Amino acid sequence: MSEREAQVETNKRIARDFMDAMSSGDAERILSRYCDDVTIWTAGSLPFSGNHDRAAAAALCAGLLGAFPDGLEFSIKAMTAEGERVAIEAEGRGTHASGKVYHQHYHFLLVIRDGKIAQMKEYFDTEQARDVLTASVAG
Repeated sequence: MSEREAQVETNKRIARDFMDAMSSGDAERILSRYCDDVTIWTAGSLPFSGNHDRAAAAALCAGLLGAFPDGLEFSIKAMTAEGERVAIEAEGRGTHASGKVYHQHYHFLLVIRDGKIAQMKEYFDTEQARDVLTASVAG
């Protein structure tokens, strides 16, 4: 295996580890996968859409994890990598605190630098997210 091929395989392993961290529900574990200067972009016009730095990602992560008391499980459906870029097709499933079931389809694009995620772009069904993630919590 060439050095380039080995790096691509390492980057895919890092991406799989990140998705496992997302399923773990452990915010610190998730954040430890990011570079200090990570940039994150989330699709849509939702309250959490747009560009985020590491500090904003930490706040969003805490809010998202808290919205799924029984967790949000991610599963990788396909992965493609070239150089420092890893593309992931994934599904997420969980029950929101409102009681609504969340079954989301994602495309993540990760740019990996020095063993950590330097950039992430998150594409998903924004209408599904609006319906479930901005729902009022049942009282």
